[in-house]
Amino acid sequence: MNRTVLGILASGRGSNLQAILDAILAERLKAKIGVVISDNPAAPALKRVKGFDIATAVVERQNYPDKHSFEQAVAAELNLHHAELVVLAGFMRILGSEFISRFSGRIMNIHPSLLPAFPGLDAQAQAIRYGVKVSGCTVHFVDEGMDTGPIILQEAVPVLDDDTEHSLAERILHVEHVLYPRAIGMYAEGRLQLSGRKVIITEKR
Repeated sequence: MNRTVLGILASGRGSNLQAILDAILAERLKAKIGVVISDNPAAPALKRVKGFDIATAVVERQNYPDKHSFEQAVAAELNLHHAELVVLAGFMRILGSEFISRFSGRIMNIHPSLLPAFPGLDAQAQAIRYGVKVSGCTVHFVDEGMDTGPIILQEAVPVLDDDTEHSLAERILHVEHVLYPRAIGMYAEGRLQLSGRKVIITEKR
């Protein structure tokens, strides 16, 4: 069985990368990681795949004259390793329209809120400040807006009266680690169909 090749972009600790790797190793996810790319040479995410025969690449923004050439270099690494789905796992850069167009319908992200509520940075803090009773996480395809792409999966997490930004973030993260591999698995199985803004999930064959 052919496995969908993932190109994972990560800037930090890579906990969602770890969840994806664990799901692959446990045969819950029929995919393989072709390359892990980071804009941060010190990212712990890069260390998570050591010993697994998974390619890594560091593409630092400071080494390129502009955003366009930086993203060209990222795209070149993805193409070099035949990535079929680009997975953002804590990649702390906003991707430009040309990059998104090049991989249209093939870039996935996870966000720690129930979009369209609380897009952008510090979503958990936004939820606490607003006083919502329910938050959660959303897996979506990436478009040119800020966390505005078509929604694939969502799961709710209650917001407790004594929650802080950090306690809420930790509980949401546990759900992310289940939801993200599930969504990637649906893509790998050919079960996600885009119809305008709507993602239709078909039955498993």
